[in-house]
Amino acid sequence: MKRLLLLAALLPFTVLAQPLNVTNNPNQPGYIIPSQQRMQNQMQSQQIQQQGMLNQQVQNQSQMQQQRLQSQLNNNQQRVIDLQPGQQMLPNSNGGMLNGGGSSGQQHMLPQN
Repeated sequence: MKRLLLLAALLPFTVLAQPLNVTNNPNQPGYIIPSQQRMQNQMQSQQIQQQGMLNQQVQNQSQMQQQRLQSQLNNNQQRVIDLQPGQQMLPNSNGGMLNGGGSSGQQHMLPQN
């Protein structure tokens, strides 16, 4: 009788108990098939690798573009320096657009080498 009473007292607690292996039960909502989980993990690692490669390519392209722009800037600065007053003067034979193309003996500045 005592055993039956003890069993009846413990019965509500057994209803609250959960199975030990909940994560691997295909009948549970949210169950993930292991092969799908592996494939998702592989795809995520591939995406991370590809993202890293793309970031590296963007960084390389940015550096190359920055180098080209810096080179252009340096060349333009050198041209401005070369065209500063005090350079060698040579006669202008055609007069340019200002004189209508006639020869006037006007002089233009050329960089000294």
